[in-house]
Amino acid sequence: MEKVLNDLMIAVKDSINQNNFVKLTFSKPKDKRSDLKNVYVKMIIIKENNWLSFTYKHSTKDIVKNFTVEDALLQLTELLTTSFFAANLLTTEMDYALLANEKGSSKLIKRAVEKRAIPERGHDHSKTRLINPANAWWFSLGIADRQGNVLPSMQFKFKQINKYVEILDGLIKQIEFQGTVKVVDMGAGKAYLTFALYEYLSVNRKQDVHITGVEQRPDLVEKTNQIAQNSKLTNLQFVEGRIGDLAVNQMDVLIALHACDTATDDAIAAGIKAGARLIVCAPCCHKQIRQSMQPPANVLPMLKFGILMERQAEMLTDTIRALIMEKHGYKSQIMEFIELEHTPKNVLITGIKTTKKIDIEEIDQKIESLKKQFGIKKHYLETVLG
Repeated sequence: MEKVLNDLMIAVKDSINQNNFVKLTFSKPKDKRSDLKNVYVKMIIIKENNWLSFTYKHSTKDIVKNFTVEDALLQLTELLTTSFFAANLLTTEMDYALLANEKGSSKLIKRAVEKRAIPERGHDHSKTRLINPANAWWFSLGIADRQGNVLPSMQFKFKQINKYVEILDGLIKQIEFQGTVKVVDMGAGKAYLTFALYEYLSVNRKQDVHITGVEQRPDLVEKTNQIAQNSKLTNLQFVEGRIGDLAVNQMDVLIALHACDTATDDAIAAGIKAGARLIVCAPCCHKQIRQSMQPPANVLPMLKFGILMERQAEMLTDTIRALIMEKHGYKSQIMEFIELEHTPKNVLITGIKTTKKIDIEEIDQKIESLKKQFGIKKHYLETVLG
C-alpha cells in the first residue's frame, strides 16, 4: 500500500505543478457504518495561489474545507490510510485509480484519456449571487456590515435567503407576466425574504413590481417600512394584518413562508381566490390534521410512535394541500427548501397556474381516499375554499 499511495501522491503533485489537475474523489469507506460517504477534491485559486478544496459528503450534510497544497497532501494520505479503500485522480491527460481491500492489497491503475479541458479554478465565494449583500437594505436589516460583508452570525440566514431566491428564479422564469407584477408576502416577519424578492425582481430582472408584506406585529411593520423608505424602494410596502383577515382581490404572486398551522391554508386560499399565477408556501406546523387523525387499526403499528405520527401528519397535510391546488388549476410541487442542518422548516409547496384541463373527479377521489385512510373528516383548506 505504501508504494501505491506514494505513486498516487506523486501523480497528484505533478498534476498540480503542471496545472492539469481536474479532480480527485474518494469512495468505498473502510467503515461501512461511517457517516462520511465520499470526499471530492478540486483545485481552486485563492489570492493567486493554488489550493485544494475538499467537499466531505456525509449522509445528511456536506462540509467544505480548503487546504494549501502541502496540507492537502497530508490530508489525502490520511484519508486513504484511515477512511477509504478507493481514490480516483482525473487529470487532463491521465486517469489514476487506486484500489485497495481489507486484506491489505492495493494497486494503482493508469489510463491515458483524450485531452480534457482544465476546469474553472475560481473560488466558490466569487460566484455570482442573485442578491447582493452590499445593497444598503442588508445593512439596515442586520445581515451585512457597512462594507457589504455578510456578518458571521448571519451566514446561515444569508445562505437560506439565496436558496429561496434561486428557487423563485426557476419558478418565475416559467411565467410570462404582463405589466406590473403584484406580489403579496403573507407573514413577512423581519422581511429578509421580502426584500430579497424585491431586489431580485426589481433590481436584477428590471421587472415593474409592487410588493406588499403583511405582518401582524406593528413594530416590525414600522421598522421594515422605514428601511424600505430609507432605501428608496418605492414599490415595497408593509401593512399590519393577519393572514386570514386580509382581503386581496388580485395578485400575481403569493408568498407565505413559515405561516403557522392553518395560516398556510388561509394564505393558499387567498392566492387561489385572487387568481395568483404563482403560489409559494413553506408550512410551519400541522396541528389541524395531527389532532383530527384517527387512523384505523391496520395502519396503527406505524403510527404508535409520536414522532412518526407527527411526520405522517406533516406529509398528509401538505399532500392534500398540493392536491387541492391541482384541483384549482395549479401545477403543484413539494420540494426541499434548504438543508436540514440550517432549519427544520425545509419544505416548500409551490403552484403555478396552468390552463391544462383538470380532472376534478379524479383529484377528489385521491383526497377522499387519503382522508378515509387516516380517519380525517375535513382538511382546513377545503373549508376556507368552500
